[in-house]
Amino acid sequence: MTNKNPTSYDFIGDIHGCHDTLVSLLQALDYQYSDGCYRHERRQAVFVGDFVDRGPHQIEVIDTVRAMVDAGQAHAVMGNHEFNAIAYVTEDKKYGGYLRAHTERNERNHWAFLEAMQASPERYDELLEWFMTLPLWLDLGDVRAVHACWDRDGIAFLKEKYATDGLMTEALLHAASDPENPEFEIVENLLKGKTIKLADGLSYQDSVGVTRHYMRVRWWDADATTYKAAFIGPPAALSHIEDDPIDGDHLIEYGHNEPPLFIGHYWMQGKPTPLSPNIACVDYSIARREIGKLCAYRWDGETELDAQKFVCVPRLEP
Repeated sequence: MTNKNPTSYDFIGDIHGCHDTLVSLLQALDYQYSDGCYRHERRQAVFVGDFVDRGPHQIEVIDTVRAMVDAGQAHAVMGNHEFNAIAYVTEDKKYGGYLRAHTERNERNHWAFLEAMQASPERYDELLEWFMTLPLWLDLGDVRAVHACWDRDGIAFLKEKYATDGLMTEALLHAASDPENPEFEIVENLLKGKTIKLADGLSYQDSVGVTRHYMRVRWWDADATTYKAAFIGPPAALSHIEDDPIDGDHLIEYGHNEPPLFIGHYWMQGKPTPLSPNIACVDYSIARREIGKLCAYRWDGETELDAQKFVCVPRLEP
């Protein structure tokens, strides 16, 4: 099979160690295993990041995705969980310790990946090195992918300062881990999405039970002018979000005339549908056992996205 110049892509959402479900989705998309990886005669896959943490088959997911990328059958971008995995073991030259602190909460969030690395320590450095090859964004001309948010000005800043089209460098890794640097907010936007502080000290619990005083927002939605309207997160948290006007700027411009953009990260629920005419999220909460599914969008060149082109499979991991 060969697909050197595909005109069609399958954008695949966050996998989080759920390898059995990944294989099920690839088969549903008509990919066949041949010569060491899954292949399609006419299409390529595009993975939007977050391969690790939470699920039971960390290394298997990485090996399957990596084989497809190495064979030219797929593209992949970095998710915040890959960035965090790198930062967790990188010494902080400025403040001491590590770029991502070894707190109880962080260890708990990374535990599935850390446990896999304890079982296969010989793979640790190699897999982290592969994470470093994942770009922060992907622009294929007529279509784009990023894990959480297309920050146009931030991307331009990183391109100019680091002379790289999205690739992580050691200097950028350190700069992006220090809140005193502009790189910190830019990479936070790209990998975690735009956030704003809740009014009057309010908080809510996210999908994994963490208390949040900042909320993720619909950064593309100029019509969302109140906290409740702009909120993107678990529906159960909406009762804790006020319907007051937003104090401050929560938007990052992405015009309807720009190429279609595919993102992950946001733990969507329910029936998949585009977020706007040219933005779609393909993360549908695979890590949540009771409702999780793995989703893809089959893109064939259209400029206006179609809800009928999502393909999803239920989570198979127990």
